[in-house]
Amino acid sequence: MAQNENILANVLEIFRRNPKKQYQVEEIDRMLRRDRLGSFTDMVKALAFLEQEKKIITDGKGHYQLAQENIEEAGCFKANSKGFGFVKLEDEDADDVFIARDYTGSALDGDQVRIKITTGGNPWNGKGPEGHVEAVIERGVKDIVGEFHPLTDAQVKVSHFIGYVLSTNKKLADYRVYVGENGLRPQKGDIAKVSLTVYPGKDNPDTMAGVVTEIIGNKNMPGVDIMAIVSSHDVRTEWDEAAMEQANAIPDHVTPAEIGDREDIRDQATVTIDGDDSKDFDDAVVLWKMANGNYHLGVHIADVAHYIKEKTPLDQEAFTRGNSTYLVDRVIPMLPFRLSNGICSLNEGEDRLVLSCEMEITPAGERVAYRIHPSVMRSHGRLTYHNVNQVLDPENHEQLAPKYVKLQAMLQDMADLHNILYKKRHQRGAIDFEEPEAKIVVDDQGKPTDIVLHNRGIAEKMIESFMLMANETVAEDFYRKHVPFLYRVHETPDGERIKNFFEFCSAFGLQITADPNHVKPVDLQKVVAKTTGTPEEAVVQMMMLRSLKQAHYSEEPLGHFGLAAKYYTHFTSPIRRYSDLMVHRMIHEYGEQGTSKKVQDHFASALPEVADQTSTQERVSVDTEREVNDLKMTEYMANQVGEHFDAVVASVTSFGMFIQLPNTVEGLIHISNLTDDFYSFNEKSMTLTGRGTHKQYRVGMPIKVTLTTANVEQHQLDFEVYDPNAPKKGADSQGHHGRRHDGGRNDRNHRSGNRRGGQGNGNHPHFSKYKR
Repeated sequence: MAQNENILANVLEIFRRNPKKQYQVEEIDRMLRRDRLGSFTDMVKALAFLEQEKKIITDGKGHYQLAQENIEEAGCFKANSKGFGFVKLEDEDADDVFIARDYTGSALDGDQVRIKITTGGNPWNGKGPEGHVEAVIERGVKDIVGEFHPLTDAQVKVSHFIGYVLSTNKKLADYRVYVGENGLRPQKGDIAKVSLTVYPGKDNPDTMAGVVTEIIGNKNMPGVDIMAIVSSHDVRTEWDEAAMEQANAIPDHVTPAEIGDREDIRDQATVTIDGDDSKDFDDAVVLWKMANGNYHLGVHIADVAHYIKEKTPLDQEAFTRGNSTYLVDRVIPMLPFRLSNGICSLNEGEDRLVLSCEMEITPAGERVAYRIHPSVMRSHGRLTYHNVNQVLDPENHEQLAPKYVKLQAMLQDMADLHNILYKKRHQRGAIDFEEPEAKIVVDDQGKPTDIVLHNRGIAEKMIESFMLMANETVAEDFYRKHVPFLYRVHETPDGERIKNFFEFCSAFGLQITADPNHVKPVDLQKVVAKTTGTPEEAVVQMMMLRSLKQAHYSEEPLGHFGLAAKYYTHFTSPIRRYSDLMVHRMIHEYGEQGTSKKVQDHFASALPEVADQTSTQERVSVDTEREVNDLKMTEYMANQVGEHFDAVVASVTSFGMFIQLPNTVEGLIHISNLTDDFYSFNEKSMTLTGRGTHKQYRVGMPIKVTLTTANVEQHQLDFEVYDPNAPKKGADSQGHHGRRHDGGRNDRNHRSGNRRGGQGNGNHPHFSKYKR
């Protein structure tokens, strides 16, 4: 098999070297024999196979030529800071097309482009297709954020520009963006947002022009660095005046008229369980053992839809934002704080309106009954994860607050039910990854002072279990009602990607018998189980995540692969996610007005736009959170240049390897810094191997490293393999003495640091593990 692949690769490479040349059989045979690469029979078989696979074309008279030449395609251009890029084609299963620096056609990162494929891909040696950008169809970059540099008075008179802005985005940092007098007028060193009016072209390949629409502040002011990232991602921070007027007019307490005929559960021992620093509480839980031995689980969620009606200014504002964005030093909320921390927050001792999902669950984890209805509740305790974990720790002997002592029996029953539900999810195949979460601690000036790791305890996990159960229950209820509804979906992964993942696993001796084209969650769960605690664990999980699709919202009940759930929605975080608010709105409307054609048609027409907007804004928030975390982690490491660290190899690429420190900080060891040998990259095994020494670097292996460069502006950290005999190198904390490199930030899985899975994605963008 290996020999056939070698012949296929070499035959196809002959065509790739001269994509326009027509080869005769005899010529190909001579070239192969010269290099002793196979017999005439092998070559004929290879040609037949390549023709069948549409890699080459023939005139039927013994002449062959590379296929795909001059084929035009459309796709999205993804730029690299070194000038080259890739185009992701509209066909999701197609390989990305490499675009060399000289053939990008002035396309910018995110542009929709039309390209001409000049050289087809070679799947037998891993080389992808190559092409030229023919035209930009639609610009993806509308605004840029960066530092303002004024021009001299003489330059202004000649050019009619007052200065230029250099983008903080490394993929746009080489362009000068000139700004005129018809916008805001920033000062030197200000961070400004520019609306682009002129893009690069043949006459201006390195410049653009635009109008300053926002001055964020001087680059040295606390918090401006974070707000520059927020602005560059177009995360909305200002409130519409009409929306604020509406928010301020909402009573700050529950009125008797609002309670109406709601079910009164204020006497039930409902509690909120959240992080120490949480201020908005949108879910409460209560549990008791029933006379028949089953559990009664009540999940009660803030009734935000009662206060925010459809098509009102507040609704439009929440829809635009899509969700709250959680950053290291602030929250950019979906709703005004008066609501999110006030009347919509299930604060201890306060009457609050909720939507309740009450479930009866057997000791085997089967839900045998449920009710979904409006209620009025009063929280009997604002509990924290930390303290609940202490309550549930049999070895903890610290004195507990009275409310924890009073609730201790219920909390223990909750832990027992969680274990039952977890086991049930595991049996059906839910894929579970456990990684520590990193919290970046900053001072009042926004400077990072520490990175604290947190492992989720039983308290976090049991709340997750309860919210998952409520989300599944609500989704299944409305699916069975056969009415339009909004689902959180995670589709079955592509068979070809899973096939490649299984082949990758075989390099570690993992024998997987599952059918890649009909893979089930339990098949991947078994792979996780086999590698838990082994050196391969990290790389196998990373490659598995890459083979999965990304979770999103849909009006179609496509199921949730990662959770192995047939029906799933987001019901439990209406303060933080518009998707949940929309689900609440539908629960109210279907309950109060019935499921008439008029009601169903209304939601059927609205849901596609809601699904698209919430999915899009989720990605915006996740990307913003990650970029802020990258910035602060780099800033935290900036005064440690020259220091040595224990690390593990997190990812291996053709240009080097990413390493991860125990505090989750990641950086690059560029292949040019592996100076003891010439290293070659094996994509199948994800390894770098020295040609002379045979030294091998693979994902998951421990390694000692030295931090050589911390480029805060570009959010990049460079490392070298630690050599105790090497002389110490000098470099300042901004990396001005260091080499600039690709950084490869898009080639790896970042930790989002989302508070409680605020966007429903947690550490993995592919599917939601989180309840909130």
